[in-house]
Amino acid sequence: MEANQVYIERCDKETENLLAEEGQAFLSNPIDYLLAHKNEFVYIEATHFNEIGVDALSIEIDDVFGTYDVMLGLKLQKKHEQTIKAFLNRELQGDDIKYDLMFDQNDGLWNVNFTLNYLPDFRESMTFQEAFTSIYEFLAKLVQEVKN
Repeated sequence: MEANQVYIERCDKETENLLAEEGQAFLSNPIDYLLAHKNEFVYIEATHFNEIGVDALSIEIDDVFGTYDVMLGLKLQKKHEQTIKAFLNRELQGDDIKYDLMFDQNDGLWNVNFTLNYLPDFRESMTFQEAFTSIYEFLAKLVQEVKN
């Protein structure tokens, strides 16, 4: 993912207020930044994500489980529900709840929340850049499967 094609915000989880806009350098931080800043989430928009039907996504620490949660809207038709669920069940590796999936009739998209820790290449030492690249590749694979 080209770093110059991204928009990044750090926001307060409780109020959703903007804490700071971040530049490209922020992407080199390890994602465990969120462990030290549990009250924050990181919001990102990227042109590469638009290409697969995702306007933006955010990552935060789950307050109960201590896992990294990814939240996004995915522009796929409702009729693809079974394919999406089958993909998520097969590809996410973990013992607990792996994802939440709900179709939003008004926006015509899937609200998808999944645990980043359950991606096969997850490492707590990965940078935000590596995490966003991994998420992109995962979602691109999902979209390709739906289209086939």
